[in-house]
Amino acid sequence: MRAASPIDATIHSRSALLPVHFGNAGAGALSWQSTLPVENGKLRFLVFEPADTNWQVDLLNGAGRAVPAASSASRVIASDFGIEHARVPATRYDYDNLRGDNWTLRLNGAAGTKDGFVLIEGDAATELASWQTHTRQLVGQRVGLTALLTTSLDDDVHVGRTAGRINQATIRVTAPDKSVAIHPMFDDGRHDDGIAGDGLFGGDFPATAAGDYVAQVEARGVNGRGKAFVRTAEHLLPVVAASLEISASRALAVAGDTDRLSIRVPVDARAPGQHYRAIGEIWGTSASGKPVAVAWLGGMVTPDSGTLALGFDERWIALAGAKAPFELRNLRIEDPDHFITVATAPRLALEMPALRTTVAAPAIVVDERMTMGPRPASTDGSHSVAGVGQRLLLVHGYCSGGVWPTSQFSTASTFLDANQNRSNDQFAIRIRDFGATWNSFGTVSHSQGGMASLHLYTYYWSGLDNATGSRLMQSVGTPYKGTNLSGILATLGSWFGIACGSNSNLTYSGASSWLAGIPTSARAKVNFYTTSFTLTNWWTNDYCQFATDLVLSDPEDGTTEQANGQLSGGVNRGHVTGQCHTSGMRDPAQYLNASRNATMNSNAAR
Repeated sequence: MRAASPIDATIHSRSALLPVHFGNAGAGALSWQSTLPVENGKLRFLVFEPADTNWQVDLLNGAGRAVPAASSASRVIASDFGIEHARVPATRYDYDNLRGDNWTLRLNGAAGTKDGFVLIEGDAATELASWQTHTRQLVGQRVGLTALLTTSLDDDVHVGRTAGRINQATIRVTAPDKSVAIHPMFDDGRHDDGIAGDGLFGGDFPATAAGDYVAQVEARGVNGRGKAFVRTAEHLLPVVAASLEISASRALAVAGDTDRLSIRVPVDARAPGQHYRAIGEIWGTSASGKPVAVAWLGGMVTPDSGTLALGFDERWIALAGAKAPFELRNLRIEDPDHFITVATAPRLALEMPALRTTVAAPAIVVDERMTMGPRPASTDGSHSVAGVGQRLLLVHGYCSGGVWPTSQFSTASTFLDANQNRSNDQFAIRIRDFGATWNSFGTVSHSQGGMASLHLYTYYWSGLDNATGSRLMQSVGTPYKGTNLSGILATLGSWFGIACGSNSNLTYSGASSWLAGIPTSARAKVNFYTTSFTLTNWWTNDYCQFATDLVLSDPEDGTTEQANGQLSGGVNRGHVTGQCHTSGMRDPAQYLNASRNATMNSNAAR
């Protein structure tokens, strides 16, 4: 429940996404070229070409002779890059044996040709590690990023190899208004980059308006074998306005029904009706006079009349054996869609009323009321009449539709919010409202739907809280820790305008911040599965999707890496090969596996 550390969301990149900006080549033609380092005799790259264009793609060798890329490539593959229906067409070129360390890629187009991107895969042994220096993503702040070169392989060939060095690093920032600016990075010990000359580069940029910033770190230098390299890391960084401020140094606990307290924090809220995620710690004093931790508290709350009210069960105080003085510590109030802290208080004095609990600590049994609060009369938030019956909800993911084969599930209904881009919070509320038709329901979810279901169970009352059965929430292919595709898609989308738009909850940093508010008790209600491509031969490149294979680490399902599909505290039901994230990939879609679907159906809570 502690705030996420930025370094826990580090992007490890072995590729480079280079913007293509055409210049005048004379006679009405346009041209662009860039040197592509060849680190190991092999070269693989993707060309992202706008629709209705016809680029001429050539390679120039060291002597400057142009060779049509398609005629000299080992393979040319038409593919696309993305998640579900948020995909960008791409052409992949593979070269298995290239002489020389540098080849030049040249693109030619007719007058009026639009710009695009090229994605280059580098040697897997050399990675660019990049992370945020802080998470103060508020209007008026400067947002900082760091970059460091690492070597990822440790075997007989690469043991003892140094990572190499970065010679130059920059941050290319696309602001919410689509303007682009380049900012330098430094290794001088004065830009959150450690010690001068230690190989860690740092830089920042101003966040002048609310919205999504796409910040691309680009690093060039030489690797541990003295070969030139280029790497990029794509960060999707939402920035929000500081819409709320804690306006006092003390909080007041007011007695409510039975054992409930309302802990009221004075705030100055500048966005009427907006709700927030609040997380904090209650501390008291032990019999010996030492500070004693009592419990976490928090949830989704809406300020009212200058007060943010947090529900709390006083039995936690009796269980901890705590007495006055009390404190509310490490309070952070976050926007509900990106989980960016808008206000925080390390310590607030907490005035407590006389406690009414008379049960001795050994007799206290932690129950639902202590962990989640009292159940409301209505759970859907909008209907006064409770639903009836039981159901299994089949939930899709980001920018998707009804993927589950309904004939393989009983007493089930499909939740459908087709081809939409929702935050986990927005997604969860829609599942809640759809499920209000029934008194109780469990969920079987694909991709982001698994995150949304867990978010719903954690923060809102719904039919999930009435369901009975062994598995309350089940998911397949959910990127609980995020996916590297999100940042790259945001970069591509800043130019191509991907229909569904960018989603910060699916990035490493966004998923990390979201998980920082999901308690273990809620995670334990999730049963999750992961899948990956079919394993063929050790000497061939295995993949689910030709394009995404260049940026995902094996094993992966074309969208989610197995490592990032894990939910700490959840129930891991296993990993299988031969199934990819969605249709249109090399192996069958993971949600079509009849055997697993039968298992989920028979064990599902309803």
